[in-house]
Amino acid sequence: MTVILATACAIVYGTADFFGGLATRRSRVLSVVVLSQTAGLALILVLLPLLPGAYGTLALSWGLAAGLAGAAGLVLFYRALATGVMSVVAPTTAVTSAALPVVFGLATGDRPGVQALVGVALALGAVLLVSQEGKGGGQVTPRSVLVSLAAGAGFGGFFILLSMAPDDSGLWPLVGARLSSVSVVALLALLTGRGLRPGAGSLPVIVAAGVLDMTANVLYLLAQRDGLLSLVAVLVSLYPASTLVLANRVLGERLRAVQIAGVVCALAAVALIAVAQHS
Repeated sequence: MTVILATACAIVYGTADFFGGLATRRSRVLSVVVLSQTAGLALILVLLPLLPGAYGTLALSWGLAAGLAGAAGLVLFYRALATGVMSVVAPTTAVTSAALPVVFGLATGDRPGVQALVGVALALGAVLLVSQEGKGGGQVTPRSVLVSLAAGAGFGGFFILLSMAPDDSGLWPLVGARLSSVSVVALLALLTGRGLRPGAGSLPVIVAAGVLDMTANVLYLLAQRDGLLSLVAVLVSLYPASTLVLANRVLGERLRAVQIAGVVCALAAVALIAVAQHS
């Protein structure tokens, strides 16, 4: 069940990113982030009675911390994109966000088998490959690389901090995470004078992105509680593969050879980890 939940989470995360990318073509980035995450907050409040758990300050606190880490990662990621080269920023951020929970899981007692570890290594390579973009503007500098690493640490921290919440806390950690992330990004928009009004016709796409993103968060939480963090996090981090496939099928964007290789590696990694889980 762990592999199914984590793989489904990656697919839904990638789909959410696809919708989010479409929305940013018509609306400002901060507007898309705040409105989509508000839609996600509304969804989690609706789901709370369906997946009940014990409310507690510990669960909410870990969630709040996770939301802050995720919001920081998002801001740093956009900062890195603005100052660096996409083909360096994207894979650096993606691999860091995948590797950090793996290292944390292994350090805190996760003991996956050799076959699963091979799958993890293959998955990390897949994340690196599918995140490659064509060369863009900007210059590769130590600063942009450091900001990319920090962004990846923020995203990885989100996964780690959510995993620290009590297993019987239901969806309350996600309530905390979304409350803090929405507050931080909205405050950033206010301080920078950015408007939050969406572009014409973009609101349904923004809401879809937010609902899908929160759905993926729920799947991650369930997967992490069912299995090892080191395996779940790396499977979830394969989400760029589904974004690429959707962009290819819906928008007709061509996949580069290196990205196709990444998708193949991702499928092989999922298969290896799935076999290891059932052996």
